[in-house]
Amino acid sequence: MASRSLHHTLSSLPFLHQLENPNPRSRSLSPRKTLNLSNAKESERGIEFETGDSFFRRESAISRDLGVLAAALHRRSLSRGPRVLDAMCGCGVRALRYLSQAGAGFVWANDAFDGDRGLILSNLSGESRFSPDGERRWIVTHLDANRVLAESYLQKEFFDIVDVDSFGSDSSFLRSSMMALKKGGLLYATSTDGYSSGGHRPHHSLASYGAYVRPMPYSNELGLRLLIGGALREASVLGFHISPLFSYYSYHGPVFRVMFKIDRGVLHVKNHYAMEGYLDQCPDSYHKIVSHSLVVSGPLWTGPLHNANYLTGMLKLAEEWGWAYTKQNGIDLQKLLNQMIDESNPLLPFGYIKLDEVASRAKINSPPLATMISALQKEGYAASSIVRCMQEGQEGPPAFLDLEMLQGQSQD
Repeated sequence: MASRSLHHTLSSLPFLHQLENPNPRSRSLSPRKTLNLSNAKESERGIEFETGDSFFRRESAISRDLGVLAAALHRRSLSRGPRVLDAMCGCGVRALRYLSQAGAGFVWANDAFDGDRGLILSNLSGESRFSPDGERRWIVTHLDANRVLAESYLQKEFFDIVDVDSFGSDSSFLRSSMMALKKGGLLYATSTDGYSSGGHRPHHSLASYGAYVRPMPYSNELGLRLLIGGALREASVLGFHISPLFSYYSYHGPVFRVMFKIDRGVLHVKNHYAMEGYLDQCPDSYHKIVSHSLVVSGPLWTGPLHNANYLTGMLKLAEEWGWAYTKQNGIDLQKLLNQMIDESNPLLPFGYIKLDEVASRAKINSPPLATMISALQKEGYAASSIVRCMQEGQEGPPAFLDLEMLQGQSQD
């Protein structure tokens, strides 16, 4: 299959027989408003593009940075530029950056809304349509994302990277995306369902991801673990296993994005998919747990949210490109990647607690965060900058030791 030209490959797909007008019935619709490109110009990492009237979030630039870095690093494990499917491309900025910055050999930019066709073509026009060998480098279509994914699987036209920037908690893309990937390929999945991660729609999270989620104080982390757990469930059905390379939460939306590596075979990992509990009221004694105070959610992914080795490679690449010590919408990329690396420690448990909340319970002022983390690590705890800690081999909660330690640090 690899030896066939892309031109032949595309011609073999019956649903792409009208690339120039993939949705001819749209002619009968009322005329759409003309795109005003000049009034919506943006730039990311030196790449200029137009947004027109399309749905675009400049706050998501950092997640696009992470996607490009992961794709470029994945390219180093291949003998050629990766084949990328941007299943919901919007204005086409992700497709453009995969081509221009990640060295993609071929990018399929698809968006169901054909009214943005001129905008997407304009943004991609700076990239040559064909390689020196005469193979097509990119195409633009306007089809249902699941149809593209399913047809790609049926035609055995697999991708190295599939990026699905979906809305809400539509998990139907997870299985079809995995089926369209090559062995060892990357899936960049999305959820924007803050209601489910906040535990406000438990029946909805159960239907979408197979997990009954109730309110817990760390809903941003819960949203990531909910998405990973749902993907793990879908992968198991297909006989695949997944591993999260990185997980990223952004407050706008909110947006939960996870980059997975997909491999064949079932992953045998104990205690990484389980129910999780939280006490919403502290009992007088650790052993006097009142039943109505216990909140249980799940099953959820309870393993590491990131892969430290992969993130280290992404950080080195960001340093090579001059991205590491720069900011996108106020977010320092180098600081973010280092924080993710710290959070990759497998000893860190599910959830976290805010330092101000611990200080409030201890009735003292909060010490500097870095001081508290250093003190915890000296005592043999694993701790990250979001103050999630657990001592190896310890039984019972570390919260009481935290309060004593916090009081000591506050007095210093």
